[in-house]
Amino acid sequence: MTSLEDWHKAGHAAHEALIYGASLIKVGVKYSDISDSVEKKLKELGANLAFPVNISINATAAHDVPYSIEERKFTENDLVKLDVGAEINGAIGDNALTVDLTGKHSDLVKASKDARDKAIEIIKPGIKLREIGKVIEKTIISYGFQPIRNLSGHSLEPYTIHAGTTIPNHDDGSNETLKEGMIIAIEPFATTGDGLIHEGNNAEIFALVQKKPVRSLVTREALKYMEERKGLPTSSRWLAQKITPLKANFALKEMNQLEMIHTYPPLIEVKKGLVSQSEHTILVTKEGCEILTK
Repeated sequence: MTSLEDWHKAGHAAHEALIYGASLIKVGVKYSDISDSVEKKLKELGANLAFPVNISINATAAHDVPYSIEERKFTENDLVKLDVGAEINGAIGDNALTVDLTGKHSDLVKASKDARDKAIEIIKPGIKLREIGKVIEKTIISYGFQPIRNLSGHSLEPYTIHAGTTIPNHDDGSNETLKEGMIIAIEPFATTGDGLIHEGNNAEIFALVQKKPVRSLVTREALKYMEERKGLPTSSRWLAQKITPLKANFALKEMNQLEMIHTYPPLIEVKKGLVSQSEHTILVTKEGCEILTK
């Protein structure tokens, strides 16, 4: 049984790991060093990873985990989104921020962060989702940018990152309301582009969605590991560390063909506009809300 204390602990661990990881993002540092350091930090804090550490650069908004290019390093041209999730007994803390290594995009970074904070200020039981989206949209536009309209925040439940309720980043007309006790992620994205994303190639994040009989011993081995994740996403890198890269590629290909897994490809702004991201996980309370990722 997941307790409220678990949600507080997961949120705190996610926040500490995020801030720690962000402090390490510097020109010349390898992407893999950041993800390894964040993973180690979460373990030290007594948490599991809710999902692979996302490191998304420039026009890529989310879901990039560039593990296959181990020597890829940050440059002075990078606007870096770091998205970190912690899991404790099913409770999930999900948070993200943007690091500007160019020194040229402080307003874009502020736009998503300010939109997040202004949205949190108005959250309370009974508020319509469209009103949250309206505040996010208005704030980002006030900085001269566009919100990404086909990305959103989301509700969270035990072992489920996207639990069904979508928290829009614009006024989408939704009259659905928040209820006391809900746990949601507020996650604005601001862009210099058109405000839409498309799915890229080479997905490296996967989640098991349906278990089916498999004949291959290799795939059975991979399936056993993925079942241990209890529906939470994993990465090709994690799987490769468990059963070798060759076996991981074979198993993922077979499970994909059998429609056993859901893939999470990189999400890229349609006009290749720069993207910033900011995210907190919050609890809707009787009087308003509480930030859990702090």
